[in-house]
Amino acid sequence: MDRGGERGTPPSRGASGGETAGHVTVGRIPLAVVVVDREGLVSHWSTGARRLFGAAKEDAVGRPAVDLLPVSGALPETDEIDESAVYGSYTAYDGLGHDLESSLDGRLSYPAAGRARLTVPERDRDRVDVLWWAYPLVGPGRERLLVLAADADGTRLEGEDGEVPVERIAPGFALHTDFPGAEELARRLPEILPSVSVGESARIVAQILELGYPVLEFSQNDRVPVTPDWGVPRRAERKARRERAARAVAAGMPVPEDLQDEGEDLEYAAVRERLEFLNEVSSRIGTSLDLSRTIIEVSRAVVPRFTDVAGTYLREQVVAGEGFPDGVPDTTTMWHRVAVEHTDEPGRWDDVVPVGEAMPFPAHTPFFQCMTTGEPVLVPRISEQMGHAIAAQFEKRDIRPLITGRSMLVVPLKARNVVLGFMILLRHPERPVFNDMDRVTGAELAARAGLVLDNARMYTYQENVAETLQDSMLPQIAARMPGCDIATRYLPGTLLGRVGGDWFDSVKLPGARTALVVGDVMGHGLNSAAMMGQLRTAVQTMAGLDLPPAQLLRNLDDLAQRLGEHYLATCLYAVYDPIASELHLANAGHIPPVLVRAEDGSSELLDLPTGAPIGVGGVPFEAIRVRVEPGDRLVMCTDGLVEMRGEDIGVGLATLCESAAHPAASMDDACDTIIRALNTRGGRKDDVALLMARLNGIEPEDVAEWRLARDPAEAGRARAAVREQLHVWGLNTLVDTAETLVSELVTNAVRHADGRRIALRLVRGDTLLCEVDDDDPTLPTLLSAGRTDEFGRGMRVVSTLAREWGTSRTSTGKTVWFELTPPRRSR
Repeated sequence: MDRGGERGTPPSRGASGGETAGHVTVGRIPLAVVVVDREGLVSHWSTGARRLFGAAKEDAVGRPAVDLLPVSGALPETDEIDESAVYGSYTAYDGLGHDLESSLDGRLSYPAAGRARLTVPERDRDRVDVLWWAYPLVGPGRERLLVLAADADGTRLEGEDGEVPVERIAPGFALHTDFPGAEELARRLPEILPSVSVGESARIVAQILELGYPVLEFSQNDRVPVTPDWGVPRRAERKARRERAARAVAAGMPVPEDLQDEGEDLEYAAVRERLEFLNEVSSRIGTSLDLSRTIIEVSRAVVPRFTDVAGTYLREQVVAGEGFPDGVPDTTTMWHRVAVEHTDEPGRWDDVVPVGEAMPFPAHTPFFQCMTTGEPVLVPRISEQMGHAIAAQFEKRDIRPLITGRSMLVVPLKARNVVLGFMILLRHPERPVFNDMDRVTGAELAARAGLVLDNARMYTYQENVAETLQDSMLPQIAARMPGCDIATRYLPGTLLGRVGGDWFDSVKLPGARTALVVGDVMGHGLNSAAMMGQLRTAVQTMAGLDLPPAQLLRNLDDLAQRLGEHYLATCLYAVYDPIASELHLANAGHIPPVLVRAEDGSSELLDLPTGAPIGVGGVPFEAIRVRVEPGDRLVMCTDGLVEMRGEDIGVGLATLCESAAHPAASMDDACDTIIRALNTRGGRKDDVALLMARLNGIEPEDVAEWRLARDPAEAGRARAAVREQLHVWGLNTLVDTAETLVSELVTNAVRHADGRRIALRLVRGDTLLCEVDDDDPTLPTLLSAGRTDEFGRGMRVVSTLAREWGTSRTSTGKTVWFELTPPRRSR
């Protein structure tokens, strides 16, 4: 098949009945017209088709086209082929040929032409010399293929001295060749196809005129446009043979024997070039598991060698990292344009098709066909009608100048048989159109790109899941607790994934104290993270019971034994008492904390009894008390910060002490200084948890305490004491609320306490803290009191008026507390 577009001197000789218009001779021959629908069934069978192939219209319409058109047959058994049986580059055998068979079943997406002698039982002649042209049709209509055929015996050449001998007769195509027959085709096709509407006929005419006019080649130099159809440029015989062989190679069909030399050369060159290109693309994509970078790599790999424009679209779920998309795409599926690469002048595509835009695609578009079938869609040339249909999706933007006249290939990006996205590939009009070999190459390219994108998508999804899981397990610690400021950092492992077992926490305790915790479950991954979540919850619960540090670790070890035998964890638990200026610490196999002294800026590793890791079982834990001063800083971290491959841990601990002592303007700056000092040495693979607390203390003048007797009259005394102390502190606006709440708590303590120990304490800080201690371990709860109930309203009053309130058991009873927000102090 000759698909070129030479525009030299028109031919001067034509078929019988030809008419001359200028220098163009147009041949007229009777044509058989057959239309095949998308199911491969005949939807139109003309009178000419009945005369040529013998079947009546009523017997043909609705039947498979392959049953009616003799497309297959055996090549002559003899190695010697009579010259009269060879017509140009087309070998005669009993069938119309593999190209027509490929066109009928949809394997060829570009026009094809051929010639052969075949046997038609219904004809009076033994052999019929048939010329045929096949035009694939695209668009919303149900027609898929238009087949034209003619009896070659009806053609002849006439000269001034009579009939001229014909060297050869071969059908072909010519692109962009203007001649009067084109207008006649546009006018007559609706008459030729009476079963097709006028609108569908116009659509088919536009596609046929764009794909190429049918011509008859009577010699190596003369080509005559055929009416009521179209016409082709000149090509040398060698070129025609190579084109014929190339079509067979591109379609994956056997190369005819007379073309074996050309076919072998072409096949070898084409396959080699295709493999080289695919190998090159494979080496350029997938260098990273970052989804955005992978998208850019895929787009740039095909421009400009394979295409001039590459637009990549992905499903909304893929872009959002929401996991694998479910279901077949439909007209409501949103597709995000994630990349556009092109060889046009810079900025030409940016405003019309910006990256980041999301849109659905209508059902009549090639894009919808690709995304729903998962198969490549080839459009040899985008017609004006198709360009207008595509442009209709872009509001107030005319995309037609960018796409009309270009060859287009739409390839799906699939993984596990699910379409993740697709690529739109466009070639400039002056570049050869995409052919069937390109479609196969594009499908292979898309398969490799889809796999790479799916790997990046899965990695991104897992990273998002891991990050969400880790963030949900790490607490949002308040920057200020009673008597101390806190700053934290968490760094995921750089080599072993983003999910680990490191954690930190802080828990508010009675007496304005704060529990500070850092722990590390050994190992990595989801199992370690799940174990970490369980241990962290257990620590919070036991801290709320105000268990001493050593006892808390003992209970945590017992719990770990019940959870399983396969996990170990280290844990450092410290309780800071800002009133007593004291740390109470216990260690379960963890690296020691660093204490930075405010007085001289020195730092030291606290010498703690190390203890065994949580989960070993049957090992005692010890606790020590350390005296601290206001302004001292406590630094607690996991071993991932100080351990480096091939380096003694002592080096990391020394660096930790040195960097922790470095002056800093804020707590966050101090944490960043430590991270920079220890995280830039290289080789870190573990995750890191870092907690720093500045131990500000609470001045004695900010604390007031009273001992109360178990006497109902003590409630009045407590109100008076609170009123007086708040006046001294300048918190007059809180007097009424504080009196009411203190009265409720003291009354409950007097009523329910077993012994005579009742204590009231006020602590002034960022909030006003009030605590009432007694020796009754029963914790008060909120009750739903009715109108006539005498009791049950006290704690509801506390819950309504207090900024925050709570209860906790102590070793001797319980503590009930509430907080009020004082007015801001004037500067």
